[in-house]
Amino acid sequence: MIPLIAVDGPAASGKGTIARALGRHFGVPHLDTGALYRAVALAALRAGLDLANGAAVGAKAAALDLSLLEDPELRGAATGEAASRVSALPQVRGSLLAFQKAFAAQPGGAVLDGRDIGTVIAPHAPAKLFVTAAPEVRARRRFLELTSAGREVTEGQVLADIVARDARDMGRADAPLRQATDSDLLDTSELDIAAAVRKAVELVSRRLGRIS
Repeated sequence: MIPLIAVDGPAASGKGTIARALGRHFGVPHLDTGALYRAVALAALRAGLDLANGAAVGAKAAALDLSLLEDPELRGAATGEAASRVSALPQVRGSLLAFQKAFAAQPGGAVLDGRDIGTVIAPHAPAKLFVTAAPEVRARRRFLELTSAGREVTEGQVLADIVARDARDMGRADAPLRQATDSDLLDTSELDIAAAVRKAVELVSRRLGRIS
């Protein structure tokens, strides 16, 4: 069976780390689809665009400069906040849909992580994970990540941002964040990175009919 793996989940759940580890374990390329939306957001911010202007931001997505995926500002808090907003725009989602589907259709398999992989991008994937954790746990992780990078934020601010982002992602009309009915739930609240990766490999291996 072709190892096409869909990994979905909210912000700071650990889905990106898990997806990268799955790519290494199964020997398939990995795509962080959230990075595409971050790149669009960064391009829109630098151009001074109104992030609610679907036509203008959609045009940035259609002509996306993939070199932005390596930009240091891609992982900044402002870019992440903007990405959550532009990802709700149908024009942006439409522009990036074909790119993501083509990546998922590689004959040798792939692993993609995001918020609508198992429901929209690759609903046919034989292995799907929905990675989550309690909001407070995710806020703590993001807080430590930001402060270790020198950012001055409070844990309360980070939690408020996480809760607001969850609400936007789950409440948007176009491809909202939700667990696919045939996906395995992986709650990382009580797991460290190594344990979460081991569990993910176990779940995916079972779906693919392999021994982990």
